[in-house]
Amino acid sequence: MERVTLTVEKRQEHGKGVARSLRRAGMVPAILYRAGKSQSIKVNKKDLAKLINSVAGEQVMVDLNFTDGDKKLALLKDYQVDPIRKELLHTDFFEVSLTEKVRITVHVATVGEPIGVKRDAGILQHTLREIEIECLPDKIPGKIEVEIAKLELGQAIHVRDLKVGEGIKVLTDPGDVIVTVIAPVTEAAVTPEATTEVAAAAEPEVAKKGKKEEEKKEK
Repeated sequence: MERVTLTVEKRQEHGKGVARSLRRAGMVPAILYRAGKSQSIKVNKKDLAKLINSVAGEQVMVDLNFTDGDKKLALLKDYQVDPIRKELLHTDFFEVSLTEKVRITVHVATVGEPIGVKRDAGILQHTLREIEIECLPDKIPGKIEVEIAKLELGQAIHVRDLKVGEGIKVLTDPGDVIVTVIAPVTEAAVTPEATTEVAAAAEPEVAKKGKKEEEKKEK
């Protein structure tokens, strides 16, 4: 898991007006959570954008260096972006300890092109793109890769087939399907009912971490 350093500053001011003023000044309001408690902080917008762009959706551990000399270890949990201006609005960090296990979701990335798609014109369906795990913070993988090149028509990869590192416990149901290759639909097989089912099955995911349309209420 990648580990980076970020300089942050504690803040006492709250409210939407304060948040707008911070953004105009090149800062992003943020919250640091820990055991049901929270601390308001602010982060340089350029430094935060550089961090988010570099991790590309992978899990990352952050050393938070406070301007008053305090230091915290945290996970980048979430961030909000204005859907129109693409401006960073808010960020959430979750404080962790290297001696305490945490529960967290990790992205599952596929590698290769299934033989059932390349040779037999099958359709690859992504059913699950993230799984939940439990482990110590320094054991968290940035992502979990799964090789799919050998998948043939009708075959699937389940959560139980994933290879995870030592000390990592998978909490997601082992029987859940990660990806599967289905047979192509021929014209003769297409009926109004089948068309509806295929459209529903092929509906793309629209949720993306950090792309929330509404700004979270400032704390």
